[in-house]
Amino acid sequence: MQHHIIVSFGKGEEFEYRLTDTGAADEARQWFDREFVALECDVSTPTGKILAVDRILSVAKYAGAGRFREQAAWAEQFARNTAAILGRDLIRVDVEQYSIGY
Repeated sequence: MQHHIIVSFGKGEEFEYRLTDTGAADEARQWFDREFVALECDVSTPTGKILAVDRILSVAKYAGAGRFREQAAWAEQFARNTAAILGRDLIRVDVEQYSIGY
């Protein structure tokens, strides 16, 4: 399956990735868990449970557009793991609006 991942930080700050290989969803979840802790992400949820989409959005937010611009290997890993977890062919991570669209 071909995956197209767009990570948007607002106007003029979009990063696009086209991937065919995503790896395993369990490994992707572990990667997001590590990055979530390393970036010291903080998410308030009414239930206290942090969902996969919350982890994806928080890691993107806390990493910032600069990391996507300057660390291409990390950014591609983010995109690959996002595709592995969500399993969709088109994924838009909108950091500014804190939403994920398909």
